[in-house]
Amino acid sequence: MAPLRVAVIGGGPGGLYAAALLKRLDPAREITVWERNAPDDTFGFGVVLSDETLGGIEHADPAVHRALQVEFVRWDAIDVVHRGRRLTSGGHGFAALGRRRLLAVLHERCRALDVELRFRAEAPPAAELAAAYDLVVAADGVHSATREAHRAAFRPQVTSHRCRYIWLAADFAFDAFRFEIAETGHGAMQLHGYPFAADASTVIVEMREEVWRAAGFDRLDPYESTERCAKIFAEALGGRPLRGNNSLWTTFRTVVNDRWSHGNTVLLGDAAHTAHFSIGSGTKLAVEDALALAAALREQPDLPAALTAYETERRPVVASVQRAARASLTWFEELGTYLDQPPRQFAFNLLTRSRRITHDNLRLRDPAFVTAVEREAGREDGTPPMFTPFRLRGLTLLNRVVVSPMDLYSAEDGTPGDFHLVHLGARALGGAGLVMTEMVCVSPEGRITPGCTGLYAPEHEGAWRRITEFVHTSSPGTAIGVQLGHSGRKGSTRLMWEGIDQPLPYGNWPVSAASPLPYHPGASQVPHALDAAGLAEIRRQFTAAARRAAHAGFDLLELHCAHGYLLSGFLSPLTNHRTDAYGGELDARLRYPLEVFDAVRSVWPDDRPMTVRISATDWAEGGTEVADAVAIARAFTAHGADAIDVSTGQVVPDERPDYGRSYQTPYADRIRNTLGVPVIAVGAISSWDDVNSLILAGRADLCALARPHLYDPHWTLHAAADQNYQGPAALWPPPYRAGSRRPPTGRADATRPRLTLN
Repeated sequence: MAPLRVAVIGGGPGGLYAAALLKRLDPAREITVWERNAPDDTFGFGVVLSDETLGGIEHADPAVHRALQVEFVRWDAIDVVHRGRRLTSGGHGFAALGRRRLLAVLHERCRALDVELRFRAEAPPAAELAAAYDLVVAADGVHSATREAHRAAFRPQVTSHRCRYIWLAADFAFDAFRFEIAETGHGAMQLHGYPFAADASTVIVEMREEVWRAAGFDRLDPYESTERCAKIFAEALGGRPLRGNNSLWTTFRTVVNDRWSHGNTVLLGDAAHTAHFSIGSGTKLAVEDALALAAALREQPDLPAALTAYETERRPVVASVQRAARASLTWFEELGTYLDQPPRQFAFNLLTRSRRITHDNLRLRDPAFVTAVEREAGREDGTPPMFTPFRLRGLTLLNRVVVSPMDLYSAEDGTPGDFHLVHLGARALGGAGLVMTEMVCVSPEGRITPGCTGLYAPEHEGAWRRITEFVHTSSPGTAIGVQLGHSGRKGSTRLMWEGIDQPLPYGNWPVSAASPLPYHPGASQVPHALDAAGLAEIRRQFTAAARRAAHAGFDLLELHCAHGYLLSGFLSPLTNHRTDAYGGELDARLRYPLEVFDAVRSVWPDDRPMTVRISATDWAEGGTEVADAVAIARAFTAHGADAIDVSTGQVVPDERPDYGRSYQTPYADRIRNTLGVPVIAVGAISSWDDVNSLILAGRADLCALARPHLYDPHWTLHAAADQNYQGPAALWPPPYRAGSRRPPTGRADATRPRLTLN
């Protein structure tokens, strides 16, 4: 049965719009909205809504849409101002209006529909309302009392971030969405500004907490803070003042809930989720929540089914927006690492920070801007960023695409066979600049599974030479690299498709690690903690394998220090509990991996590069975090690593990765732009557009892709064809040249219309 009595807690845009929609869909409903503030109280200034959101409003309630259309200020340009340079990118399309005016439109609509609005009235507790009403909509904001009263049911996680910001306004209209950076003696500060009326703009000033304190803002009252911000950004404001509205400095809080409903109470808008203001999605998400909730209540047979359908529909959308918002938020938190980028690259980096605007998307919006960025970077016209060469020591890669290491579990006693030849050979023929082997193990005991490859026996060297010679002969210009590793405590397990990380049913070999901690307590073997002799022996095994790799003809060697394998196990505090010289603080945990690196580097040819793969975060409390990853990368670079291959996780089984498109790339970005060292980015990079975006923005030097190369061995060549690139960085093997253009599909003989009559 559809709910007839509805209580709405919170009179913001989401709560008001939900009330209006629910009443419009069923005029018999009795709907009451509680709002503790006065009707014209609001603590923001402008609100930005997308065309997509407006389309939903137009479909659901044309009256509200018509009222909003009259109010909107529209613009399509973004200005980025840094170190005296103002760069403009067009074609973006924004629509904004004053928050106070938005609320007034929604008040009028609610009154016209006979929704009861109770202003200056604290809502009764949610539990009390739930007993008296059929449905309680908790739209009571980021500090939701409803959510807090039922923490056990909603299970919220609220994360505070590292910047302070303040909402202000200026009494004139910017002519574009403006980002301006001020480099002060205390650190970098940024202004986010956009018009919301013909004579008014929102101005947000943001800076890192330590910059805020160093500048003395913690000792200023709101009026003094507002004056100070106006002076810092006087040029952007044309010397005009700023004004506040109960404006206080605050930190952004990301809200995530395990559940959005409890009984007949449901969360909506900021009570359920928040997304950083730098992508302008707070009001948008709340309004879209209201649309989805109203639709679910109309479509589903009962309230439980409706609330489930609402959450099922909205959760993935919100998760995607929150990932983009976190990427944007983090970019501004780490602003200082980008300040020395060339002006146009800096602007491109800022515009693509959330990964929602990409190289290709921005080229559609403003081709001249993207061309200018590429020319500043020294790219030839018509050459996508992914098809530019890159040099590591004595090796020059034709392009920026790497076939990521992928375990095949198809070897016999460590020897690679025909499957490996075909797999690696096909990817080399597919045009990638660098093709990497799977983790090649340095001893029988260092294998993950019985199907893992090795370089610990003479026959292994010959088998690998067969593969490298095929690559060098059949795909000239493609480099092939070997990844050397030791499984550590994650060894002696079944083939992936027989039970990943599960011990063998029989024939297990003993495993060793930094500390005697099983990977899966109660299921995995308890590893032997390596003593001095064991450490020396494994170090010898790595150097012997490296010599064989050089003789086998590999162009590059990568040391695997990630994913919970042996060397990674020394780096993470979750897996290294040693009390000797190899345990304790990070410098000590680094000691053995660095000893192995030095030993391998000493026997690896000087002109051939070495890289190191690391897990930049363990995705687990108390484990490696990004600051540790920067320190680890710094140490390996100081010892001669030519690039850092930045992966994450797989160190402990109870990890909680934040999956999503390009989800690991911010860690590569942080290392590259903090240390100025080359990095390989990995992690759900799925399109050539992603690769172009990361390279041109300066967030990565190379991009490693795994699954796309399983789906399409010729991924790189097809990316070239899709972009109409036919240059030297995408070489089609002579037998394949006839396939270098996409085959036609569908009819091409239909007569096109020539004349239209009215």
